[in-house]
Amino acid sequence: MAGERAHGDGPVLVTGGTGMLGQAVVAGLVRRGRAVRVLSRRPGESPVGVERVVGDLTTGAGVDEALAGVSAVVHCASEPRRPQHDVDAAAHLLLAARRAGTPHLVFVSIVGVDAIPYSYYRAKLEVEHLVEVGGVPWSILRATQFHQFVPRLLDRFTVAGVTVLPAGTSLQPVDVDEVAMRLVELVEVGPSGRVADLGGPGVVDARTAYRLVAQARGRRPRSVSVRLPGRSFAAFRAGAQLAPEHGTGRRTFEEALADLR
Repeated sequence: MAGERAHGDGPVLVTGGTGMLGQAVVAGLVRRGRAVRVLSRRPGESPVGVERVVGDLTTGAGVDEALAGVSAVVHCASEPRRPQHDVDAAAHLLLAARRAGTPHLVFVSIVGVDAIPYSYYRAKLEVEHLVEVGGVPWSILRATQFHQFVPRLLDRFTVAGVTVLPAGTSLQPVDVDEVAMRLVELVEVGPSGRVADLGGPGVVDARTAYRLVAQARGRRPRSVSVRLPGRSFAAFRAGAQLAPEHGTGRRTFEEALADLR
C-alpha cells in the first residue's frame, strides 16, 4: 500500500472544506494545480477552481454525488461536540468511496487518541479503525493541537474572568497550514498507511500558554492551577497528547499568537 501513487485526473474531494483546516487544504491543493471539490451541508460561493457539492455525511445524503469521479478524498470534517457523528460520517464516506472506486482516502486524526479516554478522542480512534479496514486505500496523519485551538480551549476553562489551568499538563501546538501542507503531500504521494505524527516545534506548559495568550490579547493574567480528576486528565498529565520526537512543525506558538494582536 505504501508508496503507491494516487491516480486519475479527477478532483480531490475535501470534506469539512469550509472549516479552518479544510480551507487550508483546499488552498494548498489549488496551489498545486489540482481540481478540488468541497462537500458542504449548505450551498455557497467557492474560490475559483473549487466545486461545491451539497451533502451530509452523517446521513449519507449527497455523498455518492460528491464522490463521483474523484481521484482522492481528504477527510477533515469533524464535530467535536457530537463525537458519534464523526463515526457515522466516516462509515457513510467509506461505503460511498467503495462504491465509487476512490483510490485514496486521507484522514487527519489527533495525537493521543489511543491513550486518552475522552469521548471525542475515542471517536477519532474508532474512525481510524474504520479507515484501516474500510476497503479503501488510505493514509492517516495524527497531529497535535492547532495554535488557534489553544486560546479557544483556555476560554472554555474560564469562569468569571479566572482561567482554571489543568495542573501538570502541556501542549505542543502546531500550525494549521503546516498540517494542511502535509495532507496535500499525502494526496500526491498516494496511500501510505499510518504516517509519522506531526507536532509543533515546541512543548509549552499550560501556565506558560495561558500567560502568552493573555499577553497577546492585552489582558492581565488571572488563573489558578488545579489537578483535575479523571482518566483523561491523567493521560494529559502523562503527556499522551504530545509528540516531542515528531516536532517537525516550524511556526512557533509565539509567532502564531502575533495574529491576535
